[in-house]
Amino acid sequence: MSAGWRSLLLRIGDRCPEYGGSADHKEHIETCYGVLSREYEHSKDAMFEFLLQCADQLPHKIPFFGVLIGLINLENEDFAKGIVDTTHSNLQDALHNENHDRIRILLRFLCGLTCSKVVLPNSIIETFETLLSSAATILDEETGNPSWQPRADFYVYCILASLPWGGSELIEQVPDEFERVLVGIQSYISIRRHFDDIAFSVFETDEGNSPNKKDFIEDLWERIQFLSRNGWKVKSVPKPHLSFEAQLVAGISHRFSPISCPPPTISQLPSEIAKGQEKHEADLKYPQRFRRLHIFPTNKVENMQPIDRFVVEECILDVLLFFNGCRKECAFYLVSLPVPFRYEYLMAETIFSQLLLLPNPPFRPIYYTLVIIDLCKALPGAFPSVVVGAVHALFDRISNMDMECRTRLILWFSHHLSNFQFIWPWQEWAYVKGLPKWDPQRVFVQEVLEREVRLSYFDKIKQSIEDATELEGLLPPKAGPNFRYTSDEGKESDGHRLSKELVGMVRGKKATRDIISWVEEQIIPANGARFALDVVSQTLLDIGSKSFTHLITALERYGQILSKLCPNEEMQLLLMDEISAYWKNSTQMIAIAIDRMMGYRQISNLAIVKWVFSPANVDQFHVSDRSWEILRNAVSKTYNRICDLRKEIQTLKKGLQVAKEASEKATRELEEVKSVIEIVDGQPVPSERPGRLRRLQAYADKAKEEEVTTEESLEAKEALLARGLEESKELLRLLFKSFVDVLTERLPPISADGEVPNLRAGDPNANFAACDPEAATMEVDNENGADNDSQPNGENKKVGHNVGELEQWCLCTLGYLKSFSRQYATEIWSHIAMLDQEVFVGNIHPLIQKAAFSGLCRPTSEGSHL
Repeated sequence: MSAGWRSLLLRIGDRCPEYGGSADHKEHIETCYGVLSREYEHSKDAMFEFLLQCADQLPHKIPFFGVLIGLINLENEDFAKGIVDTTHSNLQDALHNENHDRIRILLRFLCGLTCSKVVLPNSIIETFETLLSSAATILDEETGNPSWQPRADFYVYCILASLPWGGSELIEQVPDEFERVLVGIQSYISIRRHFDDIAFSVFETDEGNSPNKKDFIEDLWERIQFLSRNGWKVKSVPKPHLSFEAQLVAGISHRFSPISCPPPTISQLPSEIAKGQEKHEADLKYPQRFRRLHIFPTNKVENMQPIDRFVVEECILDVLLFFNGCRKECAFYLVSLPVPFRYEYLMAETIFSQLLLLPNPPFRPIYYTLVIIDLCKALPGAFPSVVVGAVHALFDRISNMDMECRTRLILWFSHHLSNFQFIWPWQEWAYVKGLPKWDPQRVFVQEVLEREVRLSYFDKIKQSIEDATELEGLLPPKAGPNFRYTSDEGKESDGHRLSKELVGMVRGKKATRDIISWVEEQIIPANGARFALDVVSQTLLDIGSKSFTHLITALERYGQILSKLCPNEEMQLLLMDEISAYWKNSTQMIAIAIDRMMGYRQISNLAIVKWVFSPANVDQFHVSDRSWEILRNAVSKTYNRICDLRKEIQTLKKGLQVAKEASEKATRELEEVKSVIEIVDGQPVPSERPGRLRRLQAYADKAKEEEVTTEESLEAKEALLARGLEESKELLRLLFKSFVDVLTERLPPISADGEVPNLRAGDPNANFAACDPEAATMEVDNENGADNDSQPNGENKKVGHNVGELEQWCLCTLGYLKSFSRQYATEIWSHIAMLDQEVFVGNIHPLIQKAAFSGLCRPTSEGSHL
C-alpha cells in the first residue's frame, strides 16, 4: 500500500490510470488525501520526506501538494509545522549555498502553503522584504557592490516569479503589506542598472541597442503589473485550494521564521578589470535562466495572457531541469501540464530557446534533441508540424543568427532528421543552390547535408534529396582517402618505394625505434625532412584509414615517428597540410585526425591556431565550418585538460590530508607503544611484544609512503597545471592576435567623419532573389532584440541576401570572435590585462573591439553595426 500513496502523489493532477482517467482536481485531492490519512500512522516520516521531495522536483504541482499539507494540518498540526520549519531551513541553506533553482522553487512553495492556510501571510511578506532589502543593499556603492547586481536581480526575480502562485491570496489577506512589497519592487527597478544582453541574443540586429528594449526583470515586472490590474487572475496556475477553502480556514497557520541573506561581497580593487571580473563571476553564479525567443507570430501561438505565458514557460523549464536524464518522464510531464489551454507552440519556443541559449544551454544539446524526438512521438498529430514551422522560421532568419547558435541548430537539425529517416521537404529549399556560395542559407543547407552524411552514408542522403536534385551540388564529396602513393597508378617513384617499405615494416611489427632509425638513415639524408614527413604521414594515415579504431591504433603505436619528424610548429603545419590533403573528401576525418594528434601531443594547440588562420583556410571562413570545427576542438581540449587537472588536484589535496592524518595516527601509536618500557636484566626494553611492534612499524612506514606518494603526485599535477595555464595564456594571445590581424586586413575602414561601417547594409549590386513564399519568418520578443521588419508566418516578403562576399566574410569572422570570447570568458578575464597590452592596442578597429568585448560583457566606447 505504501507504493500506492507515492504513486498518487506523483500523478496528482494528471489524467492517468491512478485516478481512473479523471481530470477533476478536487477528486484527485480527495482520493489522495484519503489514502494518505489511512497510511499516516504507518508512514508518517516517509510521507513527510516524500511530500517535500515532490514539491522540490515537481514544482508545477505545488498547489496540489499545498492543499494536501493544508488538509493534513487540520488533524496533525505538528506535521505541517515540521514542513514549514524544514522549508525554512532549506531556504536558508539555499541562500547561503547560492542554490538559485531551490531558492526560486521554495518561495513558490511558500506561496502554495500560504494559499492553503498553512503559513501566515505576514511571514511571507517578511521574507519578501528581507530579499528586497538585501537586493537594495547590493546596489549601494558604499555598503554593497553593484558588480553583484545579478544576485540582487535574482532575488527580485524570485519574488516576482512567485506572485502568480500566491498574489491573489496575499492581496486579499494582507493588502497593505503586499502593496508595500510592490512599491519596494518598483523602487528597486528604478535604481538598478538596465541589463543590455545584446551579446547573448540569438539574432544580431541593428535594433539590439534600442533604449526601449526591456531586460528580463523589467519585462517580468510589466507582466506582474498587468496581472495586478487584471485582479490577479491567472489561468495557468491551478487553484485547488478554492474547492477546500471552507475546510482549510479551520486550520492553524504557522509562522515562517525570518531569513537572512548572505552579505554582499565588498570589492577591494576598484579597477575596471576587477569590476569586470566580479560581474562575470556574479553572472556565472546567478545566470539568467531564460531568454525569450518568439519563433511563431501571435496569430499562431496559443492565445494567452502575458503572465500565463511566463508561468507555462517556467513550468516547462522546471520539467526540463528536474527530468534531465529521464527523457521519457520528461516528455510525459511536458505534455500533461495542468493548464486549461493548448501550449504546443509555446513548448517548442521554450525548448528551442534553451537549445540556443547563450553562452551555454543548461544541459548538453543532445538532451533537447531527445526531448523533441519524444515529444514528436507523444504528440504525433501536433508537435511534428510545430517543429517543422519552427525550423522554417529559424531558417528564414539564419543570416542574422549568432554563429554559435547557427552551429547548434545545424547539429540539432541533422541529428533530428536522422531519427526520422532523413525525411524533409527539401524542394522548398532547393532555391539555395542558386544563391552565392557564401549565402548563410546555402551554407546552412550544405552543412546540414554534410552532418547527415556523417550520421549515415552518402548514397542514403543523396536518395533523401531526390525531390530536390538541385541540392546534390551541395553534398560533400563521397568520402574516401586521397593517398598520394597508391600503387594503382603504376608509378614507382622514391615515395612509392619508401611507402611500400614502411608498410612492410608496420605489418612486420617492427619496433618504433627501428622505424625512426630507418627514417633518419634512409629517407632524411637523401630527400630531406619534409619529404620524410610526406611519406610517413601519408602512409600512416592510409594504414589507419579503414576506421576510427584503425587510425587511433596507428597513432598510438607509431605516433612517436611523427613526433620525431615534427619537433616544431613549422613541421606541424606541414603535417596538418598532409592530413588535409589525404582526407580532402572528409571534413570529419580531418577533424578527428588533428584532434587525436593534439591529444597525443604530436601537434600543439598553437600550431592548430596558426594552421586555421593560414591564407588557404581564412578564405573559406564564410563558406565552410571545417576550419572552425577544428579550432573549436583545439580550444575546447586545451581548457578541458585544465579543468580535469584542477579536479584531480582537488581530489589529491583531499587524499593528501587523509594520508597525513593516517600517517600521524600510525606514528603516534608506534611512539606510544615504544614509550612504555620495562627493566629486563637491568636494561630498559619496550614492554610490548616484538611482533606487534613490527606490525605497527610496518603500518607507520606504509602510511608515510602513501603520504609521500600522494604528495609527489600532487606536485606533478600542479606542475602540469602550471604548464597548462601558461599554454592557455599563449593560446589566447595567439588566437586573438590572429583574429585581429585577419580582420584588420579585410574590414572596411572607418569613414573620414568617424562613422563605423555597417556590414549589413548590403551590396546594392547583389540581387539574389529567393523564391519560397510559403516559408515563415520570425518575430523576436522585445526582450531579445526586436526586429521591426519581421513579418508573420504566411505574410513574409522574401528578399535575397544582398550582402557582398567580403561583408559576409567579415560578419562570419566577427561572429566567431564574439563566440570564442563569450565561450571562454572566464579564462579570458584572468588574462585580460595581457590582452589589453599586447593585442587590443593601437588603432584597433571598433568592430573588432565590439565583437571581442561584447562576448565579455565589457563596455566599449564606440557604437557600431554588426
